[in-house]
Amino acid sequence: MSPVTGTPPAPVRPGKGPVPPGPAPARRLTVLYDAQCPLCVHLRHWLQRQRQLVPLDLVPAGSAEARRRFPELDHAATLAEITVVGDLGQVYREAAAWIVCLWALAKYRSRAHWLTTPAGRPFARGTVLAAARYRARALPPCAPGARECAAPPGGPWGPR
Repeated sequence: MSPVTGTPPAPVRPGKGPVPPGPAPARRLTVLYDAQCPLCVHLRHWLQRQRQLVPLDLVPAGSAEARRRFPELDHAATLAEITVVGDLGQVYREAAAWIVCLWALAKYRSRAHWLTTPAGRPFARGTVLAAARYRARALPPCAPGARECAAPPGGPWGPR
């Protein structure tokens, strides 16, 4: 993300590497989140409560809506890691996805810029790794072919 132009981090095309920089930043972003993950659902609600400079559409990853909107995406991968898709077809994953979400928020845009600097990149990466560790402990993986996943720790009354 350029502090000068305010553009978000460079997206990647599925299977094709980085997208060359374009003339305009995203005007709308779709966040694909794991609706079975308590942390992901919590962050979804947090994003909804923030003032957005760029509108965020929050769609459960792997859902019929996600498949309808983005048939070319690997939807199994979107369940494994946060994925954000821009209105011009940009695809952001892992740390870049978190950063572009912050970039879309009024209160956190300057923090998003900092996270793309050499000083901020390790912090962004560490945060993503910590979230992944939490998810691995908080949510047991679904059995192959299962229609529903196990309940989060604490059952239906556990963290959401």
